[in-house]
Amino acid sequence: MDRFRLLAAALACATPAGALAAGPVLMHRDPGCPCCEKWAQQVKAQFGRAVRVVDDANRPAFMKARGVPQDLASCHTAIIDGMTFEGHVPIADMKRALATHPKGVTGLAVVGMPMGSPGMEMPGMKAQAYDVIAFGLSGRRVFARH
Repeated sequence: MDRFRLLAAALACATPAGALAAGPVLMHRDPGCPCCEKWAQQVKAQFGRAVRVVDDANRPAFMKARGVPQDLASCHTAIIDGMTFEGHVPIADMKRALATHPKGVTGLAVVGMPMGSPGMEMPGMKAQAYDVIAFGLSGRRVFARH
């Protein structure tokens, strides 16, 4: 049994930490929402992971189970490495949150579907200003402004 523990410890040390956490991305979306597909494609390209898209007619229940405040709702809810991302959160903000694990923060949200946010880019349309809100046990705060 001691040799087994020693082997397990050696293998754990030899495995890069990123490889342990690099599971697929799960995204529940309002059924058929096309902008969610665009966001998912960007996530797949930037994270190098598969994105499992679930058309979810009861997404409010999923959001509630993940602790997303109702007033921060958008059109999709994604789970990456245990953290929740509601709506069109920019990839750079997601990566920063996943790298820093802010205390008391369980997720980030972009309310609604602001023009110019990831997945909502439209040629010839001016991007809207929007905030990325961190939420969780420590309450809410602005995580980033775009």
